[in-house]
Amino acid sequence: MLNDRFLRACRREAVDCTPVWLMRQAGRYMSEYRAVRERYGFLQMVKTPEVATEVTLQPINAYDVDAAIIFADILPPLEGLGITLTYEKGEGPVIHNPVRTANDVAALREVDPRETVAYTIEAVRLTKQALADRVPLIGFSGAPFTLASYTIEGGGSREYRRTKALMYSEPEVWRELMGKLTSLVSSYLIAQVEAGADAVQIFDSWAGALSPGDFAEYVLPYVQQAIADFRAATGPTAPPVIYFGTDMSGMYSLLHQTGADVLGADWRIYLDNAWEQIGPDIGVQGNLDPNVLFAPWPEVQRRAADILDRAGGRPGHIFNLGHGIMTETPVENVRQLVEFVHEYSATIKANG
Repeated sequence: MLNDRFLRACRREAVDCTPVWLMRQAGRYMSEYRAVRERYGFLQMVKTPEVATEVTLQPINAYDVDAAIIFADILPPLEGLGITLTYEKGEGPVIHNPVRTANDVAALREVDPRETVAYTIEAVRLTKQALADRVPLIGFSGAPFTLASYTIEGGGSREYRRTKALMYSEPEVWRELMGKLTSLVSSYLIAQVEAGADAVQIFDSWAGALSPGDFAEYVLPYVQQAIADFRAATGPTAPPVIYFGTDMSGMYSLLHQTGADVLGADWRIYLDNAWEQIGPDIGVQGNLDPNVLFAPWPEVQRRAADILDRAGGRPGHIFNLGHGIMTETPVENVRQLVEFVHEYSATIKANG
């Protein structure tokens, strides 16, 4: 690997400067992405391996980021289970046959993601070849709870009433659903590693809607199981696992129990406070507010420097945003941010 900073940081090893990559780093803020998007629908892009590879590589060619993340989406793997999914303009993802009863759960098919999500697996393979070991490639999956909430609600939600109602009132049905989704998550991540992914990230986008007690009882065991199954299948040199959720600042002591190598933090907590709660034996990824990138560059620089100062050059920090890059983000701020993180963190590390 020509640049292995990211992988070394995942293992909490010493690096010359802090690695940086950005969630949703391939997206609408880039003119190159918009040019591709004019020719394809979103699902077409995800399901056409050559296009997914092209889009994945766009930020690698544009900035000096330390990792690529495969261009995909968390929901298409659900289609193999029998879920009907579309992306509607102005609404986002819509699930047309939500899962809300014991019969609905029983009807979900057992799947092999190597077949049902073959397009993403092939995109991983093509991207790994195209990268030629310039930087590592990250594969990813939605977490069992986030996939369950989409599946039950029929799309996005603010309150997750249906999801919580099923959780509380029909625990056996909940366990059956989460068991099937956990199997999907682990097997999907394993398939991506088999195709060449060097690390994986589990996105639990909606777990912050839960209380710590509900997370511990209804969600944590399935995250632990997914990671344990992934590690068992990929062996003693298993690729690093990152677990990321938003609005989970009150749960970091619980997140330590997931078994992940790195925990992502959003911007709702100081990085050093998050790390103190998480403990020294796990890496931390984060945590600049994506909205900061719309500010004048001196303010972006000040905020990024504060995060790096709080990390203090400790092994195991990966600089990232607290969520994905937003549409219309100034490209020049992204470029300068990546350069600044490398340069400033190198100074911190050099000064001890």
